Amino acid sequence: MLCPRLNTKTEPERTRLMANVYPFAAWLAAGDVAPSVSSLPYDVMNRAEAKEMAAGNPNSFLRVTRSEIELPEDLSPYSPEVYQRAAENWQKLCSGVLQQDPQASYYIYSLVWKGRRQTGVVAAASVADYDQGIIRKHERTRKEKEDDRTRHISTLRAQTGPVFLTYRDSEEVNAVVMATMNGQPLFDFLASDGIRHSGWQVPQKFTPALQAAFAAIPRLYIADGHHRAASASRTRAALAEQGPVGQADKFLSVIFPAGQLAILPYNRVMQDLNGLSCQEFLQALKGVCTVTATDQPIPAHPGQVCLYCQKKWYRLDFSAADAAATAIDRLDVSLLQSKIIAPILGISDPRTDPRIDFIGGIRGTDELQKRVDSGAAALAFSMHPTTVEQLMEIADANEIMPPKSTWFEPKLRDGLFVHAI
Repeated sequence: MLCPRLNTKTEPERTRLMANVYPFAAWLAAGDVAPSVSSLPYDVMNRAEAKEMAAGNPNSFLRVTRSEIELPEDLSPYSPEVYQRAAENWQKLCSGVLQQDPQASYYIYSLVWKGRRQTGVVAAASVADYDQGIIRKHERTRKEKEDDRTRHISTLRAQTGPVFLTYRDSEEVNAVVMATMNGQPLFDFLASDGIRHSGWQVPQKFTPALQAAFAAIPRLYIADGHHRAASASRTRAALAEQGPVGQADKFLSVIFPAGQLAILPYNRVMQDLNGLSCQEFLQALKGVCTVTATDQPIPAHPGQVCLYCQKKWYRLDFSAADAAATAIDRLDVSLLQSKIIAPILGISDPRTDPRIDFIGGIRGTDELQKRVDSGAAALAFSMHPTTVEQLMEIADANEIMPPKSTWFEPKLRDGLFVHAI
């Protein structure tokens, strides 16, 4: 038996180009249950890590998003049994742990990390907007990951994790957010990783103003969650072949103003030097950038990359990009790839080549040194982070960023808000 959901009409087709986001009747992890239910996103840990995180906690939402942790380890995470177990665990949570809002609402979700707060609106974004490019993307997706989340959504008839969206700041949206945060929160807790999570229900009297404020925003941008958005679109298309799609014409999202977001670098480690010694490699670099020994492992500004090799750090300074260069070509990750990784290290496709690995900036440069010093990698590159403005500029141009260009932190928790379709 599926969790009950409100009967709503399918979103009408539109031709006007503006963002449309909707209130919805969320399934909520409110009050004291929120800390035990909420979990990190399904794709930021491996199977063993997920199993350890959920151990001893029957309410953990990982039992829904990573249900293979309850099944034999030799079973593929894409087996039918995995999706069926996820549906069973979802039903258990709906039977007393989670509560469904009796009316369609907007919500506010705030995260505080290292003294910095980012606060977004939880809403049902439009699949049609995604399909038409009003919601802009900047990454390619992988079919196997799309297949997985599409089957997960279709089996549960629920979107269990939000798509992280952003927009150019709006004073009108901010006014509603601030007024709502003066009220009693739905949940407020400090997670084990030191991030404080708080949520509020937007009062019904503010709903028209908030919807109108978003309707004045011409575009939304996917910051993180491209596979979830693509899977929502595929689910809607599949259901449309069978009849009315109901709430599947929308997808769960948390929408943050760009001015509040911080992108961490996405660093690179290389398994070998393509037959070169470290000194030969450094000599080859002098033809494409300025190389300077340094004790600073973090680049000070764009156009600069730090290199770690044989227990020493070096600063690489690239010359200013050509004025005619595209927004993608000006990215530090693009400069590194086109000037060093491809021509010198011989890796032309960083998406598929096993000789390159990517390390999220949350792990710091100590992790880079550890990889190289242990012999697990031959060298490492410490990057300057891509900016939100660069992301939006590239998305506006309908371009695709190089792989692993952005690492957003803090991560949004799954299970606090769920959108049943």
